[in-house]
Amino acid sequence: MRAQSEGPAVVLLSGGMDSTVTAAMARKRGYELHALTVRYGQRHSVEVGSAEKVARALGVASHTIIELDMTPIGGSALTDDIRVPKGRADDGSIPITYVPARNTIFLSLALALAERMGAKDIFIGVSSVDYSGYPDCRPEFIESFERTANLGTRAADGGDRYRIHAPLSSLSKAETVEAGLALGVDFSMTHSCYDPDPSGAPCGRCDACRLRLKGFEEAGVEDPAKEGGRR
Repeated sequence: MRAQSEGPAVVLLSGGMDSTVTAAMARKRGYELHALTVRYGQRHSVEVGSAEKVARALGVASHTIIELDMTPIGGSALTDDIRVPKGRADDGSIPITYVPARNTIFLSLALALAERMGAKDIFIGVSSVDYSGYPDCRPEFIESFERTANLGTRAADGGDRYRIHAPLSSLSKAETVEAGLALGVDFSMTHSCYDPDPSGAPCGRCDACRLRLKGFEEAGVEDPAKEGGRR
């Protein structure tokens, strides 16, 4: 039985496993999905291609891809000529793969799209468990942005209330894998690696690959995308 429609929702879709599971959760809840992907100058385009595949598979109502070059800002191994760390020890520091204010920018774009189309719900696939320690993935940040959305938009001034949903916030990577499998997510379409080779094969050693591998191993299933090591 199809879930009752909850109306339109904007879903930030990177092409990775977390944003894909988040989108599948939103669809299960009955939202009409409007995917938003940002090509921000990241060092590879593999994940954008994955986002397009996921969007088609989920049957989204629309898929907007925004070109936003963050390379002039730099400061991140994902947008600058800086080596992506491999096999990094988790010492509690924020890694160089952090992109300055990325989720603040992405959520602002999602909010603008939501306001234009009359959507009141925005979904983002951040987690504060089994993650790289990025400050813009923490629950406090998401709560703060929701307050900002409801203070700084014409729609909110007119009485609408925005809700920022982060359904993976308290889930481990293994729990995310399990949730995705229960929703029928095809993880072979998704991409997580920060530093794939020219063919798109994952490095298997960056933070994103290691966290993904950990999730599938702890869930007791094989990653169909083989992100835990080079294909």
